[in-house]
Amino acid sequence: MPLVTTRRGSLVDQVIAQLRDAISSGEWPVGHRIPPEAELTARLDVGRNTVREAVRALAHGGLLEVRQGDGTYVRATSELSGALRTLCGPELREVLEVRRTLEVEAARLAAVRRSDDDVALLRAALAERDRAVDAVGRAARVGERPGPEAVARAARADTDLHTTVVRCAGNGLLAELYRGVVEAVAGSVATTMPDTVGTDEDVSHGGLVDAIADRDVDRAAREAGDFLDRLIDGTN
Repeated sequence: MPLVTTRRGSLVDQVIAQLRDAISSGEWPVGHRIPPEAELTARLDVGRNTVREAVRALAHGGLLEVRQGDGTYVRATSELSGALRTLCGPELREVLEVRRTLEVEAARLAAVRRSDDDVALLRAALAERDRAVDAVGRAARVGERPGPEAVARAARADTDLHTTVVRCAGNGLLAELYRGVVEAVAGSVATTMPDTVGTDEDVSHGGLVDAIADRDVDRAAREAGDFLDRLIDGTN
């Protein structure tokens, strides 16, 4: 959704709201450099100081990161996610442990609450994930090093699948907490993917999706936790 001209009320508050909407809607994804100040000023029909104050406020809230001489980048999709990114810090093991806690409960809830539409979304996300991961595996099977773009695509598709599982749990707060954790670990997902990615030995998430579709609560929780246990063990 394009930004619209700001007319009434507190200009700074309205600009903050519109920038926040552009971030939360995915128009500006995490890691994306937002338009420069001059462009935002023109698009919003406000002064430079108004834009600067809005950007400063969102940077303070953890949504944006101002890089001197480079631009302003999206750091998180909400204030909560930004706070979680700050709290998580560089310790991957702690992030994975929290992620495991959230994902196991999300799988349980999804197995109870999922709708037929949810199952369709899960299967579509699984198919996309498998296609992306298989592209990485094909390179590995012929002795080539997978390109960074292919690995990043596979990591993103894998993350999208897990995010879909959480959404199917039907708990908005859980989804928001999970989003913050995923954003904290997303950049490291590719490095935690096993060397066997895309091969017959790779971790398959088909069992997780099938368990949710079958409303098998215990199996869904087990499928959600087992592969993360392996990742956690790998950080020792």
